[in-house]
Amino acid sequence: MTWSMPKLTVRRALAGTLVAALAGVPLAASSAAGAAQSVPRCTTASLQTWLGVGGGGGAAGSISYPLELTNVSGHTCRLFGFPGVSAVAAGHQAGTAAGRDRSAPERTVTLRPGTTVHSVLRITDVGVFTPSACKPVTADGLRVFAPGAFRAATIPFRFRACSAKGPVFLHVTAVRTRVGVPGHP
Repeated sequence: MTWSMPKLTVRRALAGTLVAALAGVPLAASSAAGAAQSVPRCTTASLQTWLGVGGGGGAAGSISYPLELTNVSGHTCRLFGFPGVSAVAAGHQAGTAAGRDRSAPERTVTLRPGTTVHSVLRITDVGVFTPSACKPVTADGLRVFAPGAFRAATIPFRFRACSAKGPVFLHVTAVRTRVGVPGHP
């Protein structure tokens, strides 16, 4: 099995390792799409899904958070692709599900028990949309489907969302190895 890490500056690599070490979270392995097929796919029940702490990384009109997936089972499993993410208000989906940010390639990530991988979730300020097209509401949380899963986990998290279908105000990247560091995808 080959361990790979995206090209990062030494400082970013050390910061990510430090965050993982302080959290007591081992790093996960990554491979090409066809590898590790003998390892079963991670199920919702085998994962703890959570949003990274901190203020997130900001950009003009949006804020990004690491969406973390930790293997809490007693066996190794794998993920490939994009998590499904949508806003939830009063127990129902609010607006359109997250769009896919394809800025990084999809890779199979293998999670040993206790390891964490992440995706970057970008939430657009719904104030950039016309109120009639967006119909702003306060979301109670996020509904998250791990890549390839058919059951979702819910993360309590309050933020402004669109209730109307159409405007895409959430974007998510493919899963990546290691714990996410806010502001440094």
